[in-house]
Amino acid sequence: MRINGTAFIVAALVATVGALAFPVWTYADRSGTGQANVAAGTVNTQWGPLTASDRDLIVRVRLAGLWELPAGQQALQRAPSQAVKEAGDHLIVGHTDLDKRVRIVAAQLGVELPNQPNEQQQGWLREMSAASGAEYEYKFVNLLRSAHGKIFPAIGTVRNTTRNTLVRQLASDANQTVLDHITVLEKTGKVDFDAIANDAVAGTTASPTGPPAPVPGQVASSAPAAGPSGDVGVTSRPSPGEPGTVNTGRPDPVDSAGVLR
Repeated sequence: MRINGTAFIVAALVATVGALAFPVWTYADRSGTGQANVAAGTVNTQWGPLTASDRDLIVRVRLAGLWELPAGQQALQRAPSQAVKEAGDHLIVGHTDLDKRVRIVAAQLGVELPNQPNEQQQGWLREMSAASGAEYEYKFVNLLRSAHGKIFPAIGTVRNTTRNTLVRQLASDANQTVLDHITVLEKTGKVDFDAIANDAVAGTTASPTGPPAPVPGQVASSAPAAGPSGDVGVTSRPSPGEPGTVNTGRPDPVDSAGVLR
């Protein structure tokens, strides 16, 4: 009985170790890895593969317009200051144009779009509607500036990784529009940068990186100019426009699917 019991225990241990080891050596072939997750949500189109992240950006661009357009219209009607009215004007113009583009792209790629803001965005609209005067302007500027700041890096990530030419162009268009809106919202002078910074670092644990903090009273050495070596002829110029402005002029989209008819 002692021998049989020992043999049983050994067999059980071997089985347990085998069970634990099995997922380790098969993990590379199982779903859950980065490439497997991307492949699982990807469909092929004539413009290139369309991933879940691509589709998410398309939907987020549409959602942005669904709440920022009425927010901009409300600002034109209710904002006491001209600077906030100007921001509302930019929201209306920018998202009217961007919504045309995203609807065309979505139709070409077969992506279903929402027709109303999500619950969080509806809450932001209610929050602004309940305010007035200076409080209204503060909420308008900071709710919108925070939302734009959060989608800005998401646009860059998709622009960098997408293999779909339509999504890449939409990301470029969205990038221009979002940067313009960030710029005009900051121009109001009502952005609470401390609140944005505190919200961005909430929950982070990594130590900050970068050059050391400057020493009070000590003048930092001047960095040499960066430029090409030798006699190099160039023809391009920095983007047009006055400092603090964003050039959003671009041709109308090609509506091959007849979305705008």
